[in-house]
Amino acid sequence: MENYEELLIEILKKIAQESQTTDLSIPVGISNRHCHLSREDVESLFGKGYDLTKLKDLSQPGQYACKETIMICGPKGMIENVRILGPERKQTQVEVLQSDCFKLGIKAPLRLSGDLDHSGDVTMIGPKGSKMLVSGVVVAKRHIHMPSKDAKRFDVVDGENVSIAFDGARGGVLNEVIVRVDSNAGLECHIDVEEANALGVSSNTNIVIQKN
Repeated sequence: MENYEELLIEILKKIAQESQTTDLSIPVGISNRHCHLSREDVESLFGKGYDLTKLKDLSQPGQYACKETIMICGPKGMIENVRILGPERKQTQVEVLQSDCFKLGIKAPLRLSGDLDHSGDVTMIGPKGSKMLVSGVVVAKRHIHMPSKDAKRFDVVDGENVSIAFDGARGGVLNEVIVRVDSNAGLECHIDVEEANALGVSSNTNIVIQKN
């Protein structure tokens, strides 16, 4: 009986390992407009010495939504309650939806996070002040966060351009998805709320990679 139990444990371990190896689905994270602030801009908008308040953790390790929001303004309009995500960054970045650009009257390029050269401009307004953000506004390009161990499993490398396929009533394939490999990342594909709504994608949707 003792040997039988040991054998059963080993079989279950092997099944679990094989399941992890053969499961090539990736969870989806749906992002709305938001911003990342530098220490300088936190103080410009909320006052000297102000510290942002964590509201809840996000799926990516170390990332969190803050209680605080700001308003962003362009030549044609404004958008209130733009959520701040922490932690603070060296450079402020505002990520908007494509439709937001029309409402604000700005031009924001489709970029990966951190690629801000010659990007869009907005005025940020907080409870204690305002700040003109020059070359800091982008529409987020869809991408997949992936830890190094999963990059090997999916046979992809950092910066690789892939397609993703998904099921559902509006299922299909999306091209131009960039793989972002980081040992500290959590496995997740990020698309914005406009793309998700158009394609019938929810937080319960899983996608699979199709190599280009």
